[in-house]
Amino acid sequence: MSLTPLLPGALNDRGQPMTLGVMGGGQLGRMFVQAAQAMGYVTVVLDADPASPAGLIAHHHIRTGYEDPQGLAELAQRCDAITTEFENVPAAALRTLAAQRPVAPSADCVAVAQDRIAEKAHFSQCAAISGVHPAPNATIETAGQLAAVADDLLPGILKTARLGYDGKGQIRVKTRAELAAAWEQLGRVACVLEKMLPLQSECSVLVARGADGQVAVFPVQKNTHHDGILAITEVHEGAVPADLAARAQASTVAIANHLGYVGVLCVEYFVVDNGQGGSDLVVNEMAPRPHNSGHYTQNACDVSQFEAQVRALAGLPLPTPRAHSPALMVNLLGDLWFQPNGVRAEASEQPVSPPWAQVLALPGTNLHLYGKLSARPGRKMGHLNITGATLAQVRDTAAQVLALLGLQGL
Repeated sequence: MSLTPLLPGALNDRGQPMTLGVMGGGQLGRMFVQAAQAMGYVTVVLDADPASPAGLIAHHHIRTGYEDPQGLAELAQRCDAITTEFENVPAAALRTLAAQRPVAPSADCVAVAQDRIAEKAHFSQCAAISGVHPAPNATIETAGQLAAVADDLLPGILKTARLGYDGKGQIRVKTRAELAAAWEQLGRVACVLEKMLPLQSECSVLVARGADGQVAVFPVQKNTHHDGILAITEVHEGAVPADLAARAQASTVAIANHLGYVGVLCVEYFVVDNGQGGSDLVVNEMAPRPHNSGHYTQNACDVSQFEAQVRALAGLPLPTPRAHSPALMVNLLGDLWFQPNGVRAEASEQPVSPPWAQVLALPGTNLHLYGKLSARPGRKMGHLNITGATLAQVRDTAAQVLALLGLQGL
């Protein structure tokens, strides 16, 4: 990537305003577009869905698939730099764009995040620097590798090497027979078997890294999942023990540096029982983009993860983000529209808007809906950020919010 900054509001060498593009039209693309527009950039989204959340608000929406040659050519022609909003954009498409325009993150970085086998190998290499290892694991691509799995990896979790997210493409197994059956169920595709560890909690770290190697690290986020999907993120002093938080941040910086990464990167970790009355840290997976667990930054930090993504892509300075408030983020799934106040509606009934007026009457509540035109159970419809002067205030408000929405607590 060029180290020459793309200054907001300036004209490019074609006499046009500086323009930033994003591959993907979902909610992460939408929030990137909002951040870019707030700073003065023109925005372009490439996504085939005419009603995509990002496409609806971008200055230009190219309605083609990610591998469409004409669409990619138009995106490159319109933009001065291009990013992606999710990891399953074909790496080949990013390479095509990179031949004409700066692209961040690079196709090579995205390709690592797309494949658990490559991702685990990368984490193991970085562990020599950070001391934070992935869970013991084995690659299973052939019947021979299946038969050779070490006994001490069971019980474990069998995960597809590609296309798994939010708990999809994963099966827990206790015995060799269950492992063999799970591999068959997953279609005998390339998989990774990970040893199940005594999990205490989960956390994640966001970093933004520029082409000049400058790195900005966000506070560590403590995450609670329900049914494999992120439900709540807490960010405050003591959310994660200080020593583990520092190790997680250092590990994430090492992972980004080793990749030569440019953009926003999120790395997820397990906090596990070390068998000696304490805790240890295990690196789980990474996302080459802003992350659901980082949404709190929109209201609790002086630089959000999306502004950091804009800055990294445009080559602007990356100051260390300052969290000015303790915060809690609540993920809002489409189920809420079918169970207002926690009372589940009949499947045939029309969705009902949750009680936002009551929720927003509470101090420190900030609602972010994604502009999706229809609610479905399990669909990410938005998130709610709760901030306050003290952690006690945030937790009190959060308890009221969760009660109003009929959601599980912390």
